[in-house]
Amino acid sequence: MELTYRQNGDYLVPNLTLEEQPRETPGKYARMRRRFLKEHRKGLYSALLLSGRLTAYLTEIDRQAREQVDATLARMAAAEGVNEQLKATDQMEWVRRMNSLKAEAEEAVLRELIYN
Repeated sequence: MELTYRQNGDYLVPNLTLEEQPRETPGKYARMRRRFLKEHRKGLYSALLLSGRLTAYLTEIDRQAREQVDATLARMAAAEGVNEQLKATDQMEWVRRMNSLKAEAEEAVLRELIYN
């Protein structure tokens, strides 16, 4: 790896550029993981950022987290008997139970993928 320099006043500054990063809007879980890495895993965060892999890493974490929440929520809803029949007969009870199940599923994902 050979470096080239440019003159900036009295100083020689290396010509360093980063590869172009994809412009994706990070999802909820990607933002949470990035904040966790920045605050608690500074070495890993810096390594990913400097290698240009941070965006791809966060995108993959976000995708995995969403898929895991959806799958866990579907399994929990089936186990608890929260189905379309309940939705048709008592919508408020269905919403209450689905919100509770989603919070549980998200908590499990946060423990496993985001804050680990």
